[in-house]
Amino acid sequence: MNLMLLLAQAAPALADSIAGANPVLTPVAAPNEMNLWSMAVKGGWIMIVLGVLSVICFYILFERNYVIRKAGKEDPMFMDKIKDYILGGEIKAAIAYCRSVNTPSARMIEKGISRLGRPVNDVQAAIENVGNIEVAKLEKGLTIMATISGGAPMIGFLGTVTGMVRAFFEMANAGNNIDITLLSGGIYEAMITTVGGLIVGIIAMFAYNYLVTLVDGVVNKMEAKTMAFMDLLNEPAK
Repeated sequence: MNLMLLLAQAAPALADSIAGANPVLTPVAAPNEMNLWSMAVKGGWIMIVLGVLSVICFYILFERNYVIRKAGKEDPMFMDKIKDYILGGEIKAAIAYCRSVNTPSARMIEKGISRLGRPVNDVQAAIENVGNIEVAKLEKGLTIMATISGGAPMIGFLGTVTGMVRAFFEMANAGNNIDITLLSGGIYEAMITTVGGLIVGIIAMFAYNYLVTLVDGVVNKMEAKTMAFMDLLNEPAK
């Protein structure tokens, strides 16, 4: 009887010791994961501006890439056909052929053919004038892209500065209840705009240099066609 009484008295203590040895595990909240959308949202209105600039940059890249590559595709026998037309006295046929090709080089040669019979210097000047106009058409939009490559990082830095000002303003208003998370959160949100500005600026810079390289390639072809045409005009009569 005494043994049963002792066991009954010891049962609660034994249960407490077992519970202490095996504590109940409470679920721990998973840490927040970073993703591009949440970062962009926390960047504020500056990220909207950078988003618009990135859209403009990609539009210019794809549109100019198509136009410039199309301008650079020409018939490798173009000048040979022009030479045959001119030496055969088929001036109208040569002009019609240039119009059918419809490239910057063809439009330059067309202008030169239309000036046949005038002094060579006048013909060359007319070709160069058309060439300058064609190059300006090819470079359309590149100035905007160059501006984006230089301006986007500055806009991002502006967002960082305004974000830091806002963070310190909130700390000043907090008085003695300053929390480290108040400052770290403000800095985190402010630095997002710098990252966004650098990303847009770097993409725009590489895209600009890529398009400039394509334009240079087309310009070299135009210069080669011009030299070939002028050599044709300066050939001695047979």
